[in-house]
Amino acid sequence: MNIANTIKEKKTSPLAEARALALPSRQEMLTRAPSVQYFWDNNKKRLSQAWLEWEEETKADNIQNNNKLTAKTQLSDSILDEKLRAAVNNAWQQPSTETAVSDLWQEAAPGVYKAQFFDPTRFVELRDYLQQAAASNIPLRPPYGIVLNRNGAKLDPRSEGYLAAPSFQDFYQQLLDKYMRPIARLLFPEVVGFDTQTFGFSIQWQAGMDTSLRLHTDASAVTMNVNMNLPDEKFTGSEIDFYDPATGKFTRLSFEPGTAMIHRGNVAHAAQPITSGERSNIVLWLYGMQIPQNDTKVAIAAEQRWTVPTTAKDNVAPF
Repeated sequence: MNIANTIKEKKTSPLAEARALALPSRQEMLTRAPSVQYFWDNNKKRLSQAWLEWEEETKADNIQNNNKLTAKTQLSDSILDEKLRAAVNNAWQQPSTETAVSDLWQEAAPGVYKAQFFDPTRFVELRDYLQQAAASNIPLRPPYGIVLNRNGAKLDPRSEGYLAAPSFQDFYQQLLDKYMRPIARLLFPEVVGFDTQTFGFSIQWQAGMDTSLRLHTDASAVTMNVNMNLPDEKFTGSEIDFYDPATGKFTRLSFEPGTAMIHRGNVAHAAQPITSGERSNIVLWLYGMQIPQNDTKVAIAAEQRWTVPTTAKDNVAPF
């Protein structure tokens, strides 16, 4: 094959075609213009193929440049907190040991639990991967919906314009299936059966741009919000206020690098304005055909918690 043909093929590859697309404007997306839905529907296959090509190209470039942070090594649960990873692995082998998992989660506000989720010394690998993805010039749909946030991306395959890179999707599903769902079932047993569907997005708060989020509840059975700031990435403000209807009071909590907060979707919460720096998070939801209407504890066998649902996934994104 001559050079001219190689160049021609590269120009017409899905990756090149995706990079040539003009992303709908912020205003068009906020007003849900018909052209926005058409854009994502018309380019769904092209974007999926582009992410596959991008991942292969990125991996090859990293290997050629002797970069150890290849797409393959970046995205595994080795970047999670060692204690959490060990306890979860043991519970999958022996569900009776699951108390070692719940012991790592402290109730920081009524119905809100907090724990170290990522290893702050390791999840730079995930951040590097996401930064490479953001710089790929492949259109991604920001998490417009419950929040008008212009950075970040949709993560779940049911979402239009999601981050469809195969290794990321493997990692994302591992977070949900191996970690979040059994942890949610352990802390909130009543969600079993309401946790078969998934949803996720990354989000960024930054002073002077997207700064806060009003009081709201989530259309989820359970929400997990995981901070992705590195230890040297400081910010001020951006605390989360959780409302307790029993007392009418708020509890204000802050994120530290790699920590996660998990709560039922019906817990009202708000993000305070960020006053300096940036805060980056991944938000994961579990939900089903319905959302539990009460917080009544139910008796669930440990073996039932440590399973992956066989319910077929739908194609409906919450927003």
